[in-house]
Amino acid sequence: MAKEDKVIGSAEDMPQTSWERVNDKVHVWPYLTRLEFMCAIIITLVLVVWSILIDAPLEEPANPSVTPNPSKAPWYFLGLQEMLVYFDPWMAGVVLPTLIIIGLMAIPYIDVNPKGNGYYSYKERRFAILTFLFGFLVLWVWLVIQGTFMRGPGWNFFMPWEYWDSHKVVALTNVDFPYWLGFRDYWVQAAVGGLSIVALYATIPIWYFFRRNTEKMKNKGLVRYNIEAFLFVTMMGLVIKMLLRIFLNIKYIMVTPWINF
Repeated sequence: MAKEDKVIGSAEDMPQTSWERVNDKVHVWPYLTRLEFMCAIIITLVLVVWSILIDAPLEEPANPSVTPNPSKAPWYFLGLQEMLVYFDPWMAGVVLPTLIIIGLMAIPYIDVNPKGNGYYSYKERRFAILTFLFGFLVLWVWLVIQGTFMRGPGWNFFMPWEYWDSHKVVALTNVDFPYWLGFRDYWVQAAVGGLSIVALYATIPIWYFFRRNTEKMKNKGLVRYNIEAFLFVTMMGLVIKMLLRIFLNIKYIMVTPWINF
């Protein structure tokens, strides 16, 4: 207590550096909130003026007898449309976007590193910052860019320097992962696919077993670790599945009569 009393005492009782450190902090209200509110007003005015002066690049009226090729969603939904190439609709349209958004929002709450609080520090927040950038830039922004500039007629993949040939025919032989491994029986394929998914998520308890006695793992706790590990493994699994689809034409990992993974 004596040490704390000295820190919060008057300016005469503490070194100049400590006094400057205490007075270096300001309240969120009204200083930060007022600044953010003014920035929001300025950005809104800029967007309003921009929308008045520049016409929107609208296309011709819809013609029911002519279907555009490819038929693309608005740019902010193209990430979801691109994910439909790699996953089942319920997974690409509901489950994965929800997990991506929740995971990015949860990073500050599951990161227990006490260093770097209140200021930007890449060195002390390397894992959290890289995870957020990977999830946002790779799993969302890049999918939007790829769906916008690299998906042409027939939703075929075109490099930026290639001509979008509407008559291009690409013969794809998509197979499920167990079939690609050589298993032909239906239920055996379902079992192999299920074991593959279980093996991916089995890395969560295995990593905890080898790291359970470290100080970092003790500070994190079992519940926080499982949430963080589940979101991270799911994010990596998404990338793995995309790579399997691009290079090996793997369609599904697990196929059942009721649902596909």
